[in-house]
Amino acid sequence: MAIETNPAYMQRKRTLQRLMFGCFRLLSYSVALLLFFILGFIIVKGAGVINWEFLTESPKDGMTSGGIFPAIVGTFYLMIGSAVISFPLGVMSGIYMNEYAPQGKMVRFIRMMTNNLAGIPSIVFGLFGMAFFVNYLSFGDSILAGSFTLGLLSMPIVIRTTEEAFKDIPNSYREGSLALGATKVQTIWKVLLPMAMPRIITGLILSLGRVSGETAPILFTCAAYFLPRLPESIFDQCMALPYHLYVVATSGTDIEAQMPIAYGTAFVLILIVLFMNLLANGIRKYFENKLKQK
Repeated sequence: MAIETNPAYMQRKRTLQRLMFGCFRLLSYSVALLLFFILGFIIVKGAGVINWEFLTESPKDGMTSGGIFPAIVGTFYLMIGSAVISFPLGVMSGIYMNEYAPQGKMVRFIRMMTNNLAGIPSIVFGLFGMAFFVNYLSFGDSILAGSFTLGLLSMPIVIRTTEEAFKDIPNSYREGSLALGATKVQTIWKVLLPMAMPRIITGLILSLGRVSGETAPILFTCAAYFLPRLPESIFDQCMALPYHLYVVATSGTDIEAQMPIAYGTAFVLILIVLFMNLLANGIRKYFENKLKQK
């Protein structure tokens, strides 16, 4: 106790504490500054290209002029397709792991493999999608193959988000519902799922934000180099913003003329990701307010 109440010791302790907090604050400001620098660079370079024609027209003259409308539409097709695949399977898997599966070595193994799957590089998913969906199942280079590949890519995020959302719900809600005569399915559907839905939807939309910027999976499964028209079915190829950005920035007949289009494409992609994050926050607040009103 004598050491702890020693003024010199306490002064050194406060000094060390201020130093550590200062280092953490400096690191936080550095990360924020770097983020704003990157965003500012893209905005300054790309904002001047953004206009109505750029957003609504197809590429022209070997992608040295025109717009990116087919790439925008193709990106949203792939996002919607991946959500249709990953959301129901991911949510049901998360519910099963938390509510039905016996908690033991098997569940821990599945959880570990799900976490590992979330950390696998996206190009591995692209190679698997090309081998399985494109070649083995004969989907060809198509929106369908790309959607399945991106769905598998985002599914671990949905599974873990769903499992954690259900895990944080107190057991008293389950016990009370069962005590009132509800079945387990009714308890999950009427009580637990509405409470977990804000976090589930947030995880889904954030996973879609990641999907919207992936290049490697669509490179092998569905992306077209130059396709100045909209796809007519799920078995058609499509343009997509991340692959379009890669192509415009690295190849072509006139790189200098294409670079402004590349910056404009990057700016639009950032806006889409920002919109998805804002949408996630809005939907989460909507469900939270809806639960508070009940």
